[in-house]
Amino acid sequence: MKTCFLFPGQGAQYPGMGKDLWENSEVVKDLFKTVSAISGKNMESLLFEGSEEDLKATDNTQLAVTLVNVSTSLVLKEKGVEPQGCAGHSLGEYSALWQAGVLSTEDLFKIVKIRGEVMEKTCRTLHTPEGSPGMAAVVGISSDEVKKALEKVPGKIFMANDNSPIQTVIAGEGKAIEAAQAIMDEAGAMKYVILKVAGPFHSPMMDSARLEFEEKIKDFTFNDPRIPVYSNVTGKKIISGEEAKKLTGQQIISPVLWVSDESAILEDSYERILETGPGMVLRGLWKSFHRAMKCIPVGKYDAIEALG
Repeated sequence: MKTCFLFPGQGAQYPGMGKDLWENSEVVKDLFKTVSAISGKNMESLLFEGSEEDLKATDNTQLAVTLVNVSTSLVLKEKGVEPQGCAGHSLGEYSALWQAGVLSTEDLFKIVKIRGEVMEKTCRTLHTPEGSPGMAAVVGISSDEVKKALEKVPGKIFMANDNSPIQTVIAGEGKAIEAAQAIMDEAGAMKYVILKVAGPFHSPMMDSARLEFEEKIKDFTFNDPRIPVYSNVTGKKIISGEEAKKLTGQQIISPVLWVSDESAILEDSYERILETGPGMVLRGLWKSFHRAMKCIPVGKYDAIEALG
């Protein structure tokens, strides 16, 4: 069965995630040891004993979610399920690059560690006594309508995620995020939710993180993809390792074109879509995009066994 793996990103985390995978797979236990050594963090303690607040810290979140994404893929492989294509939402794109053979396991977690650290550092510099930048989800109007409404918002504010035909995430200065609510309501939004995140991800405000990240990963090897992997930045398949490396930096400051990724995946005629990691965020986004084919969450051991 032609299968596409979709890997979730930051925001999918929750305390205790991945424990059932760890309990049922020696390969996953070995992976936890590897990631603990690379990161200098006790990943078992962080995931299984850490609080929600511990997991919200960007440098912790990125390692933790990636670890559960990869653990899920490894257990699926043990059960005979491997993908013919893959994509990842924001941070999840790194898991997709690993799945496609672009990154080795060790390099994946080294790079994710760097990404989390430089983004956390940049977010701290953006916090001021006047307020902190952030993000908000706009529900019920199209991304084009959101873009048009953003032109009326004072201050720095940008489209960050084109998540579904009816959900767009915006990022910007704290005052701009607050001011945008009334403008989005006027444009017809059904819901406006200020997100609990550390900074204005996927916006030009993160450019210092991009520059530092690109410098720190310049000596890492990015291989050509072995299977199709779809880019958040372009909404199209990544052709080469060189392109993949360039896009990882651009992704930090560019909108996540998830609807475009979903469209490209649909055009490639997959028979099964699996949300390969914690939570069910991507299932909901896929349902908003296309109802005929379901996206099946398989981030828990029982769900993997139920695939048959």
